[in-house]
Amino acid sequence: MIKAGIIGGTGYAGQNLVWLLSRHDKVKLEFICSHNNTNTPFSQVYPNYMGFMHDVCIDIQSALEKLSLIDVLFIALPHGKSFDITQQALEAGVKVVDLGADFRLKEPGLYKLWYGLDHICQELLSSAVYGLPEINKTSIIGADLVANPGCYPTASILALTPLLSESLIDPQSVIIDAKSGVSGAGRTANIGTLYCECSDSIKAYGVASHRHTPEIEQELSRAANQQIAVSFTPHLVPMNRGILATCYGTLSKTVEQNTLYDLFREFYQGKSFIRICNDIPETRWVKGTNICDIGIRIDKRTNRVIVISAIDNLIKGAAGQAVQNMNILFNMNETDGLELLSMVP
Repeated sequence: MIKAGIIGGTGYAGQNLVWLLSRHDKVKLEFICSHNNTNTPFSQVYPNYMGFMHDVCIDIQSALEKLSLIDVLFIALPHGKSFDITQQALEAGVKVVDLGADFRLKEPGLYKLWYGLDHICQELLSSAVYGLPEINKTSIIGADLVANPGCYPTASILALTPLLSESLIDPQSVIIDAKSGVSGAGRTANIGTLYCECSDSIKAYGVASHRHTPEIEQELSRAANQQIAVSFTPHLVPMNRGILATCYGTLSKTVEQNTLYDLFREFYQGKSFIRICNDIPETRWVKGTNICDIGIRIDKRTNRVIVISAIDNLIKGAAGQAVQNMNILFNMNETDGLELLSMVP
């Protein structure tokens, strides 16, 4: 049995981690740490666990004292909060999967520019692996520190990497128009995500300034083998969960839509959580799952390819991908604990 701990277990991503790990037959959850709910039963924070889970949330110091009991630590904290915890866990021989942004960007200057903080663990950036399994599985195997990707980057990178790796689109023409459910903003009270503020409306936010932009550019630049910049605009839509990313690129040569479908199917062959769809993806078909659906269309009139991807922002965009990374780290089946299909309607 793999023994796991969670720090930041009562946010939305943390709760989804608890849900997934508690049903994983090869994992024992040793502790749940929560700053805001210390000494509170987890089932009191989330009553859907009533009668099924009896864990009481512990504080950060107690969690650090339990590092010797675990094999892997999941950290689901805001940016800037993972540095010391990660260092202590690695020194204790514990593998770390960080769901935050602290180890995603390889260039510390970009972290300072986009997150407004000095990166105080720069020595760990060279060994931190960007944890997008469909692209970086080989590097994840044997890693000690995995930087779990953001939700928008997951949907965008998976949609565009096959095209950029084959030089099929102009790398400077990429536009990403993405929509997210309200849970992407987290569980903290915020006026902008109150029911009356976001219901029956849709709005763009973080225009030309969203913090996931450098993460997307970093990984797409790797795929294209050259430095690229993208236009990325996220939107908030009045649903609980899900991301739909509509990605545009100008074709660099004439190609048929069926050829692109063949390319995507070959690129993601054997990747259990990628579905290449003939129909246009919808968030409801991936809700509550670790699946990314991808659909492709060519607009011959404008010579653009349009790739639409759909994920659950809290599963494939956070907790599910973290569990997928853990499975790889410990040489388990990649799908263990993640064999989920959406519930409809």
